[in-house]
Amino acid sequence: MRDVTWSLSSAAVISPLTRPGEVSSLAASMGLITGLCGFLYHLPQIYKWLLKPYYITSFFMTIAFMVVRKAPGLCEHLATQREDGNSCDFDWRELEILMFLSAIVMMKNRRAITLEQHIGNLFLFSKVANVILFFRLDIRLGILYVALCLAFVMTCKPPVYMGPEYIKYFSDTTIDEELQKDSRVTWIVEFYANWSSECQSFAPVFADLSLKYNSAGLRFGKVDIGRYGEVSQRYRVSTSPLAKQLPSLMLFQGGKEIMRRPMVDNKGRAVSWTFSEENIIREFNLNELFQKAKKLNKTRALKEEEANGTQPEEGSGELHSETDNQEHPTESKKDQ
Repeated sequence: MRDVTWSLSSAAVISPLTRPGEVSSLAASMGLITGLCGFLYHLPQIYKWLLKPYYITSFFMTIAFMVVRKAPGLCEHLATQREDGNSCDFDWRELEILMFLSAIVMMKNRRAITLEQHIGNLFLFSKVANVILFFRLDIRLGILYVALCLAFVMTCKPPVYMGPEYIKYFSDTTIDEELQKDSRVTWIVEFYANWSSECQSFAPVFADLSLKYNSAGLRFGKVDIGRYGEVSQRYRVSTSPLAKQLPSLMLFQGGKEIMRRPMVDNKGRAVSWTFSEENIIREFNLNELFQKAKKLNKTRALKEEEANGTQPEEGSGELHSETDNQEHPTESKKDQ
């Protein structure tokens, strides 16, 4: 798709016979086609989302005001500030609020990494806009919508990532023991809380990294500091939403913390950092750590071969690495 888009854009720029109006119309068409292709590409993932109660309810709560304002038989009885008195259409103030909502969602989504974060921002700010619109329309409708939002928050939780991963889940009694068990093993540990939407959005990214880089010398772990408050205090990770330290990634070697992201300033607030896969690979030098882990696997394989008194075979180190990967114990979220 990228090659097709590049060739079309190059043809539009290079051709000397193309008029300015034709170029703009072609660019608009290309943008529409690119957006449609992107939507179709993510359609299976979006379809899976629509099957989950959390997102179905969020969708209907997002469009609640539009439905009430446009519903025949109901909109005729609503108040309006339009000059023509048409209560079944948006007035100028409602349009301003909706445009302001669109601008905020676009600004927030500039830092969004996953599709879950994009849709989550849209749902969140749409509900805030609906509260304002309903209170402006009728205070009774505003109170009813706020009550529905509170019931939704208390009863409907965001779905937890349940995909494949090579991650060890720690508790308050096992984390120190695991980190200090073998000084040759490097650990990358995520400190998270189940109630944090940022942690839930980051879960697929961290799971994908564990599938790509996990080995005998480079391990991935997670600990729920919302559940284990002692771990939060011990490793100085605040669970306060104002601190914005969730999620936090730490690199441990020999049980000692080497680095963490995001970093924390003197006031205890996290320095803004984007949790993308590229940033994590670059900041934590995952490629270099993975190569060192492969050397460790080869060394272990050679020592085992020498201890057994057999001649090491070519490629035995890589085979041993793959075997270690498959044998790493992981505790699933269902077990928790």
